[in-house]
Amino acid sequence: MGAISIRKVVKRYGAGPKANAVIHGVDAEIADGEFIVIVGPSGCGKSTLLRMVAGLEEISEGEIAIAGRVVNDVEPSERDIAMVFQNYALYPHMTVFENMAYGLKIARVARAEIEARVAKAAGILQLEPFLQRKPRELSGGQRQRVAMGRAIVRQPEVFLFDEPLSNLDAKLRAQTRLEIQKLHAELGVTSLFVTHDQVEAMTLAQRMIVMNAGRMEQIGTPAQVYATPATTFVAGFIGSPPMNLIRGVAEGQRFVVDGQPLALPAAAPREGELIAGLRPEHATLAAAGAPGWPFHVETSEMLGAERLVHGLVGRQGFTVRVDAALPAPHNGQTLALQAPAGQLHWFDATTQRRID
Repeated sequence: MGAISIRKVVKRYGAGPKANAVIHGVDAEIADGEFIVIVGPSGCGKSTLLRMVAGLEEISEGEIAIAGRVVNDVEPSERDIAMVFQNYALYPHMTVFENMAYGLKIARVARAEIEARVAKAAGILQLEPFLQRKPRELSGGQRQRVAMGRAIVRQPEVFLFDEPLSNLDAKLRAQTRLEIQKLHAELGVTSLFVTHDQVEAMTLAQRMIVMNAGRMEQIGTPAQVYATPATTFVAGFIGSPPMNLIRGVAEGQRFVVDGQPLALPAAAPREGELIAGLRPEHATLAAAGAPGWPFHVETSEMLGAERLVHGLVGRQGFTVRVDAALPAPHNGQTLALQAPAGQLHWFDATTQRRID
């Protein structure tokens, strides 16, 4: 069916010694019916990778297979894919029905079949009341649903989404995320979804690919990526706020940070220069004098049910998430930061890869 194999794929622009490589040997196997989110910062190569799957960018090395067929030299129109772009790209002079039906009409699908497919897609996306409206009469969320409907009626093997929610406001994005989840549950079509928004990635993905500078840093379920980040980049990118990362020197059950020895609840996995990671929600604050790391409070943010307390461990920034019902610490105050043994993550200071 719609399984996708991405095998040692490389993308370069230009040729010879001045060639600029933007994708560096990405490998991924995507099962039929799986929903994969490709996430990373702007310029990391995630959209380029998606466009190579779509056939809109040529592959410099490696191969891509869809449903068992290598498609390196196959035209986009023959890959049995449907793509939803960041901009809706709707025809302004056509109605919603005509926009959704246009691709089928060009493919000379029978009129009765077109009407049946559009009706089914409109029902799934709750667009029935708008079929005779023009795009200018629709909200941004409704236009994006029309763009998704246009893809659904194609009945492709694979859906490709290129940051489709970027133009929506926060409330519409949340609503449309739910609609996309329901859509995938109903259709079960293999989907690749590109975003720079980690919240979208965490909420939508069955598995996620974290990209950085053209390389795949990690692939796994959102829970796996969050709980066991493979690199400091993943640890610092996934999570809001991200994982705290402190560089120091491990000496048995001590961790020396900026010349200050900190007691560890358990010995580090090895001695020498390491990076310790701790999620803001896994750290706790106690009164000065209690066991823990000296934590100098700089400021705090009230977020409703919780509060983010920002400060310094040694000379390095650190954030702690606390219950907003607790008394707010004072700026300039020094407290004891307590780190549970089971929640500390360790990374190699040179390679920045996880140490288990």
